Amino acid sequence: MATMVMFHPDCLEHRPGAGHPESPRRLHAVLQALQQPEFAQLAWREAPLGTREQVLRVHTPHYVELIETVAESVAASAASGRGLVQLDGGDTVMSSGSWNAVMRCVGAACAGVDAVLAGAARNVFCATRPCGHHAEPGQAMGFCIFNQVAIAALHALDVHGLQKVAVIDFDVHHGNGTQAAFYHRPELFFGSSHQSPLYPGTGAADERGDSGNIVNLPLPPGCASALFRARVEADLLPALRRFAPELILVSAGFDAHRLDPLAQMALEDADFGWITQKVMAIADAVCEGRIVSVLEGGYSGEGLGGGCAAHVRALMQH
Repeated sequence: MATMVMFHPDCLEHRPGAGHPESPRRLHAVLQALQQPEFAQLAWREAPLGTREQVLRVHTPHYVELIETVAESVAASAASGRGLVQLDGGDTVMSSGSWNAVMRCVGAACAGVDAVLAGAARNVFCATRPCGHHAEPGQAMGFCIFNQVAIAALHALDVHGLQKVAVIDFDVHHGNGTQAAFYHRPELFFGSSHQSPLYPGTGAADERGDSGNIVNLPLPPGCASALFRARVEADLLPALRRFAPELILVSAGFDAHRLDPLAQMALEDADFGWITQKVMAIADAVCEGRIVSVLEGGYSGEGLGGGCAAHVRALMQH
């Protein structure tokens, strides 16, 4: 089975404004990297639109209604030449294309779960934006509107009847939204490596969830390959193996790369391939290799493209 890539051009139409780091250029960098000859065997699929039912598995009805109302307002404003609405003081913005973009993100992640659990793909990478792991059940944060990886985890439980699902998040920023959604759910595991101190200020090692189902690895600014790999080997991977999920989701952010302008870690392309291989080895041992990866952050075009290529290259090595 080939590695599947979920993508839709709608994800290029989320346009938060000139100078905003979460720009369509990010996804162009990913697409350019994955269209090189070595990736010719990837199975590309069109990401479907997500559904309101899927979103409501994580987000509150009040918040979903707010975003729907903002989407309608932005669409009307766009016709009159305006068309941007700030959701959280400037970081998270909706444009006229944002609704379809975020719903393609949700649809891609859930369809990825469907494909892997049906045996249609060994693993899936969702080449979608905007990112989602900062979005809390009732609040937009940090460029994120809906939390597609958390939604996909609940989709796996509710639709497919899985008993245990894990998310591994190696974005340089802590996935506070995913942690919030999982904190009181012992059947869900969240493991995160991230720079600390850094936005959003959560992710301390003593934030462990109601049943020890949260594992946080705060790493210092300047952290490079040796420390990153040692901490992941010592703390994150053993906890994931002990949890023994039936499916592993990955919040694949590439902003811990040494070239990234929004953080101060110093990882190389190879580090993203390494952690992918380590997670794959656990997936092979405990859940038939079933992995769905969702693009999160990464704000250097070169760092994002190189890190993402290393990640997908590893996914292809069945």
